[in-house]
Amino acid sequence: MSRTDPVAQTAFGPMVLAATEQYQGPGRLVDDDLAESFLPTSLRAMTRLLRWRIPREWSIRAAERSQPGLWANVSCRKRFIDELLDAALPDIDAVVILGAGMDTRAYRLARRSTIPVFEVDLPVNINRKRSVVRRALGAVPDSVRLIPVDFEHDDLAAELTRHGHRAADRTFFVWEGVTQYLTEAGVRATFDYLSTATPGSRLAFTYVRADFIDGTHRYGAESLYRRFCVRKRIWQFGLNPDDIAPFISPYGWELIEQAGPDYLVEHYVKPAGRKLGASQVEWTAYAARR
Repeated sequence: MSRTDPVAQTAFGPMVLAATEQYQGPGRLVDDDLAESFLPTSLRAMTRLLRWRIPREWSIRAAERSQPGLWANVSCRKRFIDELLDAALPDIDAVVILGAGMDTRAYRLARRSTIPVFEVDLPVNINRKRSVVRRALGAVPDSVRLIPVDFEHDDLAAELTRHGHRAADRTFFVWEGVTQYLTEAGVRATFDYLSTATPGSRLAFTYVRADFIDGTHRYGAESLYRRFCVRKRIWQFGLNPDDIAPFISPYGWELIEQAGPDYLVEHYVKPAGRKLGASQVEWTAYAARR
């Protein structure tokens, strides 16, 4: 897998957005003081230009024209998952982040908890992440393990076990911004593993709507559809909101709630005083292992 792999390269976009949000002050949609430091030099320089209001607002408007609602979706899904994890911490023994990318969640958590966190991603992203963490923080925290895995081909359970994850641990699984890049077989193989999770485990995962990926509905995001579903063809798998409970139930998971665009706007965007819409294209689901 090369550094120019189109799926691996998508690890940077959400972190640019999170880093930019930190300059919004009290009106920011997500708190992530490490986001900027995890970016490569060129993107850090670009993001620092957005500390000024006018270029930042221009950048957000440009993103909204290109991908309507995705700015709020990405920002708010991060906050939603952070809040779910914080609430669950007293009742879990480990955290597994599937498709960790350049996300900082494990490192923000390590500053206040010794709970073991296992970051899983493509080998190119894990190698890059290790270098980034050493540059930004000096060393990978003792509580964080970095695990290279190809979800389509590798044995996820074996790799997690080899790196110290115990099957009996009640685990909070985070699967953010990943499922659309996999085939249905890859998604189901991961759920086969998740079906072995200990009762009391939790799962927060995002998905792109199937009716967007197959082109039935574009939800005003024509350029997004052309980019990911037509030209690059790297968005492969989707589900619709009504599909989630029946899809995950055979694997032993019970749907607790979902955060779609209305939820994100009501809980995060409006209270922040921001005038942003959220997109129907991506949703976040939260489930518990029965």
